[in-house]
Amino acid sequence: MQHMANENIALLLPRRANDWHHAFISQNIAIDVAISSASREANYFFPLYLYIETDKPKKKSRSFGGAFMLFEANEPYTIKKPNISESIIQILLSTYGKQPTPEEIFFYIYAVLYSSVYRTKYAEFLKIDFPRIPFTRDYKLFSKIAGYGKRLVDLHLLKAPDIEPPIVSFHGKGNYKVEKLRYGQEKLYINKDQYFENIAPEVWEYRIGGYQVCDKWLKDRKGRTLSLDEIKIYCKIVTSLQKTIEIQKVIDEIYPEVEADIIEYVKRD
Repeated sequence: MQHMANENIALLLPRRANDWHHAFISQNIAIDVAISSASREANYFFPLYLYIETDKPKKKSRSFGGAFMLFEANEPYTIKKPNISESIIQILLSTYGKQPTPEEIFFYIYAVLYSSVYRTKYAEFLKIDFPRIPFTRDYKLFSKIAGYGKRLVDLHLLKAPDIEPPIVSFHGKGNYKVEKLRYGQEKLYINKDQYFENIAPEVWEYRIGGYQVCDKWLKDRKGRTLSLDEIKIYCKIVTSLQKTIEIQKVIDEIYPEVEADIIEYVKRD
């Protein structure tokens, strides 16, 4: 997987999807089926920042032993620009009396997209077009939801401090080879002798896009021998999903407050 050229994060979304679970985050260049195996639900890549190469290169002169490199090639440079509509930034500034950072707006959007209440309310619309984001008039509520969005981003990038120690453990002696997966009683066997323990049913069944995460990650490695690092990563993934479910429930408790007082300009845009 290839990293983006500059420091950045990106939102992965489809234009339309049935049974909508289709939002994820990435620091890497992603293929168009990263969150769905169905071609009609191909995902789009929305980076938080755009890095634009300017038309006016910056000249750079260097000296070697007192001799200047007078004819050194011009060195191009880039401008870092938020990939957010200027009209949205201005209306949020006007409403809140302060300008949210691009990261706060991004985190707020991510949290809203993970609200089950939002997904249910707009289920029919999400089948035909990109998600539309309702912005609350209440800055404190905006900040609170953005905070939960940041926690989700950190969890999904496996950078959250609270995924250590993981809630899952690995047991059994064997060759660590992924053979036939078998789940039951919160245990997931990768072969007849070895298994991950403490995977709750709601975590095992959890989906992002078209994929059942816990199942898909191991199926992609079927026939391979898991390394110690891969076992640790899987334990972190399961822990991340468990905490994602917990945060989603909290977002759902406060999300109706967003719908109660939406910024009208953003609502119509």
